[in-house]
Formats: sequence, structure tokens, C-alpha cells
Amino acid sequence: MYKGEVYIENLHFSPTEVTENYVEVGCKKTSSTVYRLLLLGILGGAFIAFASQGSNAAIHTIQSIGIAKALAGALFSTGLMMVVITGAELFTGNMLIVVSCLEGKSKWLKLLRNWFFVYMGNFIGSMIIVLFIILSGQFNFSDGLLGAFTIKTASYKVNLSFANAFFMGILCNWLVCMAVWMAAAAKDIAGKLLAIFFPIWLFITSGFEHSIANMYYIPAGILAKNNQAWVDAAISIGITPNKLDALNWYSFLVKNLIPVTLGNIIGGTLFVGSMYWLSFLYKRRKIAV
Repeated sequence: MYKGEVYIENLHFSPTEVTENYVEVGCKKTSSTVYRLLLLGILGGAFIAFASQGSNAAIHTIQSIGIAKALAGALFSTGLMMVVITGAELFTGNMLIVVSCLEGKSKWLKLLRNWFFVYMGNFIGSMIIVLFIILSGQFNFSDGLLGAFTIKTASYKVNLSFANAFFMGILCNWLVCMAVWMAAAAKDIAGKLLAIFFPIWLFITSGFEHSIANMYYIPAGILAKNNQAWVDAAISIGITPNKLDALNWYSFLVKNLIPVTLGNIIGGTLFVGSMYWLSFLYKRRKIAV
């Protein structure tokens, strides 16, 4: 083996090693207690909500959609960085547990158990940040324009068609899980942060849909509707009364959260976890036989 190849291997885990490591990661995650899954899930949801809120705060006065999304993506990556480095639990990233199940090391029911309690924890964490942001009065920034922008963002998301939300959910979590997968290849924190940054920047700039981020974006917009000043500001930037009426808890669940969550599941399990298992573990096992 050339020295250059040895040097590269020492810098990071190989694709095969990452896949093997995820078998053990899946075992640990599916063996976690409900108590731990909920607590770490709350932290994961809060970190993504912080990233969502910070992105909105940064771009709410920018007229260029492309520039705004690019800036939002650069900031939003901080959320996943906090999740990965601190060991918090994130539903979308936990799609990769499928590797352990496919390898026969984790049970499918325990996978579903992990997903359920982490998803609940993520929602609780997101809602905590939503309530704190509302109570902080931050939506009064720029004479209420941040509140208006929050309503506008939420309104857009609940007015997507089921198919649009579903496929943007697939595309989103394909990239999110690639960020997590690439971070798992790095052996130091700097490498993990760099691996996370670019795929997340790409997903936000592209405007794809993330179920956990939407647990901040949409409830924040729904609750912001209770403030008439923010509603008036939202109308002034082009939100119609019909779209305002369509922004509610039912549309949040049915028009966005369900299709986006289903898309996120497929994006992470099929296009990342299963693909790498088929490439590096299943193939090797078949050759050995």
C-alpha cells in the first residue's frame, strides 16, 4: 500500500469502516432507555429550533431569495453540529439505525421505539424554543417584520401539495443523513464540523423540507398569528387572508408534517443507510459465502 493511501486512511474512517461502525451505533441507540431518548431528543429538537430561528432572524429583511437561502443554510448547519458533537438525538439522523437492523444486529421494533420517542422529544424541544421566542418578543424585530416573515414561512410550508412536501422531504434527509454519515468518517471535531456544513448548507439553500425544523417553523408561525401587529405586517408583505386561514394545527400535521416525515424516512433509510449497507456489508457477506 502506498504511503499516501496509509496517510489518508489514518485521517478518517474508510466507507466500509463507517458502515461497520454504524452497526454498533444502531445497537447502542436501540438499547437506550426511554428516559435518555426523550431527554436527548428534547435537546436535539431545541438545537434544530435554535438553528431555524437564527436563520429566520438573519434573512428576514433580505429581498433576494437566493442570497437569503444561502445565508440561512450557512447558519442552519450549526443546529446539526450541536446535535452530532454533543450526542443529542435527532429523528432524521436516526434513520441510519437501519444499517444495524439490516445487518441483523438490532431489532426492527426497537428501531421504531427509538424513532417514536426521539420524534416526541424533538417536538417537545422545538416547542420549548417556539414558546421562549414568542415570550422574548423577538418577533418585534424590524417593526414586527420578523414576526411577519415567520408567518410567511409557515404559510408557505402548509400550502405545499402532499407530493411536493413528500419529495422535498426525501431530498432533504438524503442530504442530512449524508452530513451525519460523512461526520462519522471524521476522527476529530474539526473534520466533523466541516463534513456537516456543506450538505446542510446545500439542503437549506435548495429549500428542501425537514420535519424537525418544521416543528419550529410552523408552530412559530401559528402562534405568531395571535399578534395582530405581526399579522398586519404579514399581510403587508403579501400573505393573503386565505393563506392565513390555512395556517393552523391541522394543516401543520396533515399538509406538512406527515408527508415531510414520510419523505425524510425514505431519504435517510433508503438512499443512505440501505445503499451503504448494500455496498459494503451485504456485498462482502455474499462474497464470503
